[in-house]
Amino acid sequence: MDVLVEEAVIVGVHEQKDLHFEYAMEELRNLAEAIDVKVIGEVTQNLERRNPSHYLGKGKIDEIRQVYEETGANLLIFNDELSPSQLRNLEKELECKIIDRTMLILDIFARRARNREAQMQVELAQLQYTLPRLVGLRASLSRQGGGTGGGLQNKGAGETKLELDRRKIEDQIAKLRRELEHVKDQRETQRKQRVRSGIPVVSIVGYTNAGKSTLMNRLLQYTDADQSKQVSEKNMLFATLETAVRKIKLPDKKEFILTDTVGFVSKLPHHLVQAFRSTLEEAKNADLLLHVVDVSDEEHGHMMDVTNETLEDIGVESIPTVNVYNKADLAGITYPRTQEQSIWMSAGKNEGIPELLKLIEQNLFRQYITCKLLIPYDRGEIVSHLNETAAIKETAYEEEGTLITVEIPESECERLAEFVVG
Repeated sequence: MDVLVEEAVIVGVHEQKDLHFEYAMEELRNLAEAIDVKVIGEVTQNLERRNPSHYLGKGKIDEIRQVYEETGANLLIFNDELSPSQLRNLEKELECKIIDRTMLILDIFARRARNREAQMQVELAQLQYTLPRLVGLRASLSRQGGGTGGGLQNKGAGETKLELDRRKIEDQIAKLRRELEHVKDQRETQRKQRVRSGIPVVSIVGYTNAGKSTLMNRLLQYTDADQSKQVSEKNMLFATLETAVRKIKLPDKKEFILTDTVGFVSKLPHHLVQAFRSTLEEAKNADLLLHVVDVSDEEHGHMMDVTNETLEDIGVESIPTVNVYNKADLAGITYPRTQEQSIWMSAGKNEGIPELLKLIEQNLFRQYITCKLLIPYDRGEIVSHLNETAAIKETAYEEEGTLITVEIPESECERLAEFVVG
C-alpha cells in the first residue's frame, strides 16, 4: 500500500512587532521536515495583529486556497497556535486539512518520546490541546485519517482519541496527571538522594539542536572510557526528550552529576512546557547551568532569549550559568577560548572540553581548600576514604600517624578539625 506523502503549504502572519518572523517561518519549515513533511508553498501576510476570527485577513484566504490548489498540497500548516474558533472558521472556508505550529510540535514530541514518562507527558499535552478544539480537529483529521506524516504516529491527536467524547478525554487527562505525579515523586526522591550525597549538579540547557547531547558525550569520553554511558546524538530537532543523568569523575577525584533537558524552540506550546515541567525542573535544582548555544546560527541571540524566557517560566533563576558557544568552527570564530563565564568551542570537533571542565571546576568547587591532616594510624579508615574521594597533594608517614595534604570542601575540613595541623 502506498504511503501518503505529506506536502504542505506553510502560512504565517507577520505582526509589526515581530522581529524574528522570517526565522520563525524557516523554523516552521524545519519542524515540518523533521517529520518528513515536504513544504511546497508559503503564504504570508503583514498585519498589525492577527485576525481574531480567521488568523489572516479575509482576502488572504482566497490566496491560500489558490496556492493550495496550484501546488497540489494536501496539508496547511499555520505558524502560530490557532484558537478553537480560528480553526473552525478556517476549516469552513478552506475545506482542507489544517494543523498549527503547536500540533506539529506535539506530533514531533510524540514520535521522539521513548520512555513511559515522556510518552505520558506528550499525551497529556495533546489531550489538553485537543479538548477545546474537538469539533474543528475532528473535521480536519477525518479528511485524511490522521495528522501529519500520512497519519499521526501517536495515540494523542489521531482519530482514535477524537472519537472519544469530552468526558473520556477529561478522565484520561486526570489519570495521566495522577500517574505523572507519581513519577514526579520518584524523581523528587532521586533528587533528594543526590542532594544528600553532597555531589553538585550541572544541568545542560539550550535550544533544540544546539549540540547538547554531543557536548554531554564529549564530557563523558574525556572523563570516562565507558561507551555504554553515551547518549543518542543526531542532527535533528528534538532528537532526545528523555533526561539523561550521568556522574562525571574528574582526574583529581572531584565529582559532579551531569543532567540534560529537552531542547527549547520558539513558541514552545504552553501545554507541553507544563506537561514536561518535572523533567525541565531538573535544571531548577542544579548548582550550575551550561547554556549551550549554536553560535554559527545568526539568530543565536534570539535562541538564547527563548531559552532564558522558558527557564524563567518554570522558575529557573539565579543559578550560575556558563554560556557554551558551540559550533565555533562553523562560525569562523577563534576557539577554544574562555572569557569569564563564557567559552567558545566545538563539541563536534571535540575541542574545548578541558577548558570547559576548568570553568565547571571554578564554579562548583570554590569552597574547596587545601588542608593538612595528621591521621593516627588506628584511624586508617579516614585515610582510605580520603584516598578514594579526594585529591591527595602529599603523603608522609610520621611517628604519630599519616600526614596528608589534601584538597577537600571546607565543610569536610571542619568535620575533620581534630586532625588538622598547621
